[in-house]
Amino acid sequence: MKRALALLAFLVGWLVLSATPASAHVEIVSSTPGDGARLSAAPSLVSVTLSENVGIQPGSIKVVDLAGTQVDTGPVFQPGDVAEQVAVHLRPNLPDASYLVEYAFVSADSHPVRGTFAFVVGAGPLVTSAGAVSAATGTDTTVNTVSTVVRWFAYLGVVLLGGLAFVVVCRPGARTDGRARRLLRWGAGLVVVTTVAQFVLQGPYAAGRDLEAVFDTGLLADTMRVAYGKLLLLRLVAVAALAVLVPRLLRTGLPDRLRSRYENLAMVTGFLVLLTFSATGHPVTDPIMFVSVTADLVHFGAIAIWAGGLVQLALALFRPGADEDLAPVATRFSRLAAGAVTAIALSGAVLALRIMPSLSSLWTTGFGVLVLAKIAGFALLLVVASRSRRVVRRGMTAPAEGATKTVTTNLRRLRQAVVVEVVLSVVVLALAALLTVTPPGG
Repeated sequence: MKRALALLAFLVGWLVLSATPASAHVEIVSSTPGDGARLSAAPSLVSVTLSENVGIQPGSIKVVDLAGTQVDTGPVFQPGDVAEQVAVHLRPNLPDASYLVEYAFVSADSHPVRGTFAFVVGAGPLVTSAGAVSAATGTDTTVNTVSTVVRWFAYLGVVLLGGLAFVVVCRPGARTDGRARRLLRWGAGLVVVTTVAQFVLQGPYAAGRDLEAVFDTGLLADTMRVAYGKLLLLRLVAVAALAVLVPRLLRTGLPDRLRSRYENLAMVTGFLVLLTFSATGHPVTDPIMFVSVTADLVHFGAIAIWAGGLVQLALALFRPGADEDLAPVATRFSRLAAGAVTAIALSGAVLALRIMPSLSSLWTTGFGVLVLAKIAGFALLLVVASRSRRVVRRGMTAPAEGATKTVTTNLRRLRQAVVVEVVLSVVVLALAALLTVTPPGG
């Protein structure tokens, strides 16, 4: 683990020295008419060019007059070949007056961006738009808090499912352990429940409504139309398939060919579950999306394997099977964890380099502070894991008669270290949940 700490220190230094600008949420690149434009005749449509292709989102552009009457005829459409450009038609023969354009888009990483801009037709006064072309989300505080908590439980569910790698690779005897299997079922259940919750919350979250709007059929339909809603449905299908596969994979006495087939299917469905998280987060706002999404897949997958293994290891240490020798179990997990830690450090550095807007944002933005806090939590995890590794190296089985006391002491130390690791993992997951709802530039 000393090498891992040195690697983490090197990567943090690399991040500090070479952080480069990256995109955050969707932004308004230009509009026609422009904000504050004075026109001699009413336009036939209002168009907006965005920084990313978010598709056609119903109701994302509205135009109103001074009385608040809507003067667009909808629906929102793409007026040309530019995928990032969307527009809405206006009523014919609009009178000379000031008009306010209200926009509300959901960016590729599922976060809402809304604002206004104004234009005037004729010689009348221009009514300015407060906060024109702003990136304020206007999200209801309660909805935002609930969404963050739901995301944390979603991560926890994936982590518990990640314990499947520990059962298959490190502790095959746990295949028949009802408690170990129960943890996997809880993980699948958490992912299902939180996915449904995220689906119904997304409408109020994007529209700035309160919790009473979670069952608004119009908002549910809007969520269904966007990529985020479709990815949530894909997650439901994938985790349902995984829930069916896991009991079959853990059966004893399976032929090698059948077991290999189930393992491959479990890896594919697990990959799909992870992909639905990576494809709805900050990585998709990167211009080189493939790099960031791949790094996020590796990062989250390695965290799930490591932290999920820790939970299963804690269960084995505190509730071992009858006459079970935990020394080989701990040794195998130590090797698995070492590989996961390296993957977490490398992929985490790539993500930070691609997503952080600038070096100064590390200490001048809430997102940067959360990144630093996550790095600090990860470093603490490595320190505690290093202690666990030393205990494993000393051995948990008596090398000679009369060494029972030493074995008991080592087992107690390992239990303490693993409990601390699990607690720190919970904190790191909470920071990760906060990062997903915090703009990289804010």
